[in-house]
Amino acid sequence: MKPPLQVVWFKRDLRCADHAALAAASRLGPVLALYIVEPDYWALPDISLRQWQFVRDSLLDVDHALHERSGVGLQVVVGEVLAVLTAIRRDCGPFTLHSHEETGNYWTYQRDQRVAGWCRAQGISWQQYAQFGVRRPSRSRDDWADFWQAFVSAPCAQALPRWQGMAWTGALPRHTWPQWPGPLASLGNCACPGRQAGGRKQGLAVLASFLAERGRWYRGSLSVTTKAAQHGSRLSSYLAYGCISLREVVQAVRAAQGQATEPRWQASLAAFESRLWWHCHFIQKLEDEPEQEWRELHPAWREQREANPQWFAAWAAGRTGWPLVDASMRYLQHHGWLNFRMRAMLVSVASYPLWLPWQAPAAHLARLFVDYEPGIHYPQVQMQAGTTGINVPRQYNPTLQAQRLDPHGQFIRRWVPELSRYPSSWLHEPWRMPAQQRLRYQTEQAYPEPLVDLTQAQRLARERMQALRDAGFTQEARRIGERHGSRRRLERAGRAAQRAEVASAQLSLFAGTD
Repeated sequence: MKPPLQVVWFKRDLRCADHAALAAASRLGPVLALYIVEPDYWALPDISLRQWQFVRDSLLDVDHALHERSGVGLQVVVGEVLAVLTAIRRDCGPFTLHSHEETGNYWTYQRDQRVAGWCRAQGISWQQYAQFGVRRPSRSRDDWADFWQAFVSAPCAQALPRWQGMAWTGALPRHTWPQWPGPLASLGNCACPGRQAGGRKQGLAVLASFLAERGRWYRGSLSVTTKAAQHGSRLSSYLAYGCISLREVVQAVRAAQGQATEPRWQASLAAFESRLWWHCHFIQKLEDEPEQEWRELHPAWREQREANPQWFAAWAAGRTGWPLVDASMRYLQHHGWLNFRMRAMLVSVASYPLWLPWQAPAAHLARLFVDYEPGIHYPQVQMQAGTTGINVPRQYNPTLQAQRLDPHGQFIRRWVPELSRYPSSWLHEPWRMPAQQRLRYQTEQAYPEPLVDLTQAQRLARERMQALRDAGFTQEARRIGERHGSRRRLERAGRAAQRAEVASAQLSLFAGTD
């Protein structure tokens, strides 16, 4: 009897190693390895060309790996997913569908619901596998840490050394894969000359360089504008699109920890592993409540902030008048990446002194991030905007941040050339320089005044936040904390007791995701 067809639907898991869906399918029958380019997805307001370029790099890498293992490459199709699956069933007969679970944006959440309904109606079995340490369904956070530990500690999924690949006549030849599947109108201001190249080979090289040398100074460098890109892991894009698996990274970090003898190395690797824990913690938040993409977590915050198109445009263009804010935005526009502290500051400035609704800044930043991971992005934006009800609102002072993190102005002068001639004594607060003196240092393009008086605007923001805390605020915050809050402190307490007994090494914790 002819073995049944196995369709492996690649989504945000663009690799062949530690690929649970591919490993299972390779043992059951001929494999049709499928990637669907969905034009409606690439037309969304949080999606951009720079992300597609990274994905396209990664697809080429997957195609090559599949050719080596099965003799047949990746079957890339442009279209709506149900139409594609219907066509495969018509041409190839019944099949089993395999994929990793995806905690994407709300569009992919609804798309997957439609796919599940189609599979039920067609009698198609859809087997889904965990991609991260994210539990579906997650009924309680109490034992979530144990689940995460079990997931990352399990052996990597192994496909057969060789399996039977299958081509489909509806797939595109490799040389005709689209350069951009979205609307032409969105191609304006999309250049990203400093972005990382996609693909598993690139991701493994970045991981190797981090564990060999760059990561030595990881702890203590992440917030420093001139050091973060060098000493941060820079793995976020490769994890977001699954070029390497989270489990592979955790196990590689633990192996490096076992060999490290220098205290600095041990502390940096422990800090990085903690970030990988937080990575999944935040994705679990969106998995449990997908509406976080567009709706404030705490209802008291809904419809409290006021749209201001002029201020939003200035913030998005890097023309707020606060040098570190503008340098960070322009750096992000060029590289498609920014360190965590500066990401948080951009959201904080939009949310508090400018008092803008967080949804538009969230979509703008999502478009700019090559490493856009919805499950991290939206819970983090809401946390920095203060709308969760369970996190302390963080109002970053961009002047103090600049003085602390870019004291000599190297980052500001590089990315805000209007200030390149300014003396260091005025660089962080150029608006305080007397107008006549300013003319001596001004370039062809004048630098703008701050959009608002920072001190007054932040004070007003505090007053507005305090006014929201009525009698029901805390009760609702407790409910949110029960559903979404980290149990990390409980886990730490348990580990501390165990460490006292076995004298094991400590694990430092830092909130964040970069």
